[in-house]
Amino acid sequence: MESLIPIINKLQDVFNTIGAESIQLPQIVVVGTQSSGKSSVLESIVGRDFLPRGAGIVTRRPLILQLQYVDKEDKSIRDVSEGTMNLDEWAKFLHTKNKVYSDFEDVRREIEAETERITGNNKGISPEPINLKIYSYRVVNLTLVDLPGITKIPVGDQPLDIEQQTREMILSYISNPNSIILAVTPANTDFATSEALKIAREVDKDGRRTLSVVTKLDLMDAGTDAIDVLCGRIIPVKLGIIGCVCRSQQDIINKKSIEDALKDEAIFLQRKYPSLANRNGTMYLAKTLNRLLMHHIRDCLPELKTRVNMLISQFQSVMNSYGMAIDDKGQTLLQIITKFASSYCSTIEGTANNIETAELCGGARICYIFHETFSRTLDSIHPLSGLTTIDILTAIRNATVRYSSALFIPEVSFELLVKRQIRRLEEPSLRCVELVHEEMQRIIQHCGTEVQQEMLRFPKLHEKIVDVVTQLLRRRLPTTNDMVENIVGIELAYINTKHPDFHDAQLVSSLFNKQTKQTNKEFDQQRHQQQQPKMLNNDMTFMQNMQQHNVQNQTFAKPNSAFSGSQPNLFRSFVSNKGETLNNNVNDVETSSQSSTNANTPIASPVKSVNLLPEVPSTTNVRKLTPKEEHDCQVIERLIRSYFLIIRKNIQDSVPKSIMHFLVNYVKDNLQSELVTHLYKQENFDYLLKESDQIAIRRQEANEMLKALQRANIIIGEIRETHIW
Repeated sequence: MESLIPIINKLQDVFNTIGAESIQLPQIVVVGTQSSGKSSVLESIVGRDFLPRGAGIVTRRPLILQLQYVDKEDKSIRDVSEGTMNLDEWAKFLHTKNKVYSDFEDVRREIEAETERITGNNKGISPEPINLKIYSYRVVNLTLVDLPGITKIPVGDQPLDIEQQTREMILSYISNPNSIILAVTPANTDFATSEALKIAREVDKDGRRTLSVVTKLDLMDAGTDAIDVLCGRIIPVKLGIIGCVCRSQQDIINKKSIEDALKDEAIFLQRKYPSLANRNGTMYLAKTLNRLLMHHIRDCLPELKTRVNMLISQFQSVMNSYGMAIDDKGQTLLQIITKFASSYCSTIEGTANNIETAELCGGARICYIFHETFSRTLDSIHPLSGLTTIDILTAIRNATVRYSSALFIPEVSFELLVKRQIRRLEEPSLRCVELVHEEMQRIIQHCGTEVQQEMLRFPKLHEKIVDVVTQLLRRRLPTTNDMVENIVGIELAYINTKHPDFHDAQLVSSLFNKQTKQTNKEFDQQRHQQQQPKMLNNDMTFMQNMQQHNVQNQTFAKPNSAFSGSQPNLFRSFVSNKGETLNNNVNDVETSSQSSTNANTPIASPVKSVNLLPEVPSTTNVRKLTPKEEHDCQVIERLIRSYFLIIRKNIQDSVPKSIMHFLVNYVKDNLQSELVTHLYKQENFDYLLKESDQIAIRRQEANEMLKALQRANIIIGEIRETHIW
């Protein structure tokens, strides 16, 4: 079991070399207030003067002290090359590598120099530790950490929050569940006010890993003693309370040796505390610490083995992610290009290994753009949006100028207005192309994890791949936009009133042909009757015939149809939303006829005349439309609505297909060939495959950590069950 501590010291060396904090090794942490005697206790355990001494704060950096027992006759641990063959005691610092210190005065000076190198020479502190290993026949195997003393008021260059910094530094060490806390308290102070025990209880509430040391027993006031304290009657400590007698500052000045100090300590304990002498003193403290540490290591060892094996697996995965050294740059470049192109296409198709769960991406987002964003946008466009009754009436009147009479609704007005509405579908269609293009660009950042790691490893290659993909997408964008514009242009080029889904146009055509024949017959009868002397009776007969004809045409009405027109002149009878026949009565015809024949009668125009003078707000209301005008506007609205819905449905289907063909599928099919054409050039291999400095540093750190863990695993494997039990 004695071999456990040297093994832990070996592990400490392994992890201190790389500064790893992931492994919490068992060790003894010395905690106490400033000038409480911590350094004197450590020197007494070592048997040598090697720590800086003086007034005020002296220990200003953590000192990790590893003590290893070496028999005088044991040559196995001594190295001729290092000059230790003939030495009984020597020391080594981690920061000076293999330099051997045989004079412990040099050790003290090196500690002071290394402390001032980091903290300065005016009482500053630093959490960066100093690692010191001492080989001696005087010591027992121990690992100790000497920390700066707890202080209250800053001095020198110390920051104003020196107390807080010191506490945080101490807590960072004693919070380790594998550490034993050595709480040092001077005997000439009230034990109940011990700062060391107070801070130890913050992290060790049960006191299972706290050992208390009472120093300076010889400095207690006359007539007092520490029997109650040492027996645990004032404050019990589970691991025990051990009293020591430290050398005073005057003893150090007088160069009193530690051997003499230990003898005087034994004499003092026998005289002052005869019943407790065998359970106190520096030698008993060292043996107790050795026993506690060995048992503590035994308890922590299984968990330590598991932790080391787990970290080996983790760092092996990290090393694999960073990649190994490149042997064939051409092959490596081609593999990365192929892997990227495959990952890019898989993201679009939704077959990637690592599926995003936080947001839609790739093909799923493109489908969302098509079926949700684009489709809903088109559905939100009303067929008559932005089209007023005045606009419709104006279009009808402008188209009626070419005809001698306004008996029928001209088809030109319908085509003019429906094209205006269809053109409104172009902008959201082009915006749909833009959204898909943006998502195709964004997919570059959503490729697989393996590809992303390669991109981080080779930043120049990443930049070039992004540039090639961006240029490919940019070249396809005008082609796709042109196709979408052509889709809308095709619909505008020819208004197909013979469309099989345009049922209202067929109805209007049949009604128009029959209406025209009947109307021509009635007009012939009217002219014949005008030659008779009784004009009034003839007019009444004409009106009755017209009304009878309108009643007959009601059988052609379809209440729930959407309406359109296909003939150059549309007749005046149509069906409303409610299935009611909209008729222009004779009074409307007469009124219209009178208005057109009377040149002196002013006509209300739906278009405001041009006026170069400042506009004056009008207070007059627009006149009410005549029944004929209302009827004509309703017919045009019906036709526009019906035809617009047909075209909107066509565009909802054609635009996504065009985007998929001209942009998405084209990029998928040509991505790898584009990357190979632009990147796979031998003269660019070195430039493209130049590793990132950060990745190189991280790989080196991970490699060092992996090697350290593997060495640690070998060291732990040397332990046999007999060593533990």
